[in-house]
Amino acid sequence: MRDDRLHEIRRLLYAAGAACSVQEISDAIGASPATVRRDLIDLEAQGMIERTRGGAKISDTSGQEVAFALREQQNLSEKRAIAEVAYAHLRPHSSVLMDAGTTVLQLARCIRLRPMPLSVFTNCIPVAQVLADLPEVKVTLLGGVLRAENASMVGGLAERMLDELWFDQLFLGAGALASDRCIYTLEEAEARLNAKMIARSSTRHLLIDSTKFGRNLTYRVSPLKDVLSVISDGALSQEWSDRLAEMGVSVTLASLQNGQDV
Repeated sequence: MRDDRLHEIRRLLYAAGAACSVQEISDAIGASPATVRRDLIDLEAQGMIERTRGGAKISDTSGQEVAFALREQQNLSEKRAIAEVAYAHLRPHSSVLMDAGTTVLQLARCIRLRPMPLSVFTNCIPVAQVLADLPEVKVTLLGGVLRAENASMVGGLAERMLDELWFDQLFLGAGALASDRCIYTLEEAEARLNAKMIARSSTRHLLIDSTKFGRNLTYRVSPLKDVLSVISDGALSQEWSDRLAEMGVSVTLASLQNGQDV
């Protein structure tokens, strides 16, 4: 029961993307406010959340990876809008590499709604599952070590597979885009594989919502200059828009009206 509550509190705070009051959490999970307060103390001690005055929010600086299913729900409208813009960049009969980002998963769902002939390669199990039974789409899942936290395949085997392949297009997610203008992630093996993906692709699109800009995570993937195109949402700050323009990186900002429930 306690573990279920802690999971639900984390899911709720991550999906909200902002602080929730103790009463809001209590109503959502069906536990007393006193129980919620004790659970919040435990979650804060684990570095998962930050308590606020009268409530709590998910921690942005915990350095711990939140499970794929929880991350998938955060900023969902923005991710769907970004995926709609990314879909317009797809070219029929091309080879497409899709990483294990949750925004990239929304692109896979767009493809499922409007299939086109593609050869899709991915290290993301949910992406492969979404596209698996489409006759127009040939799906290749990279081998390697399973990372349950990110529902992805990583490691030396996956990297060696990429050495034998070349892709027309890459659609890459990101955990953070730091002030040094580099892409970062929380996990070393993921960083190495993503860097290899960039090196083995002709056209490289970074799908990243505006909340990821200016954040810091542990492992560097690549300088942003190695990516040709950034697709984000309309909440991206003018400061970052100017920085990207200075670097010569193409930027497309998605309107939330472009998103749809897929």
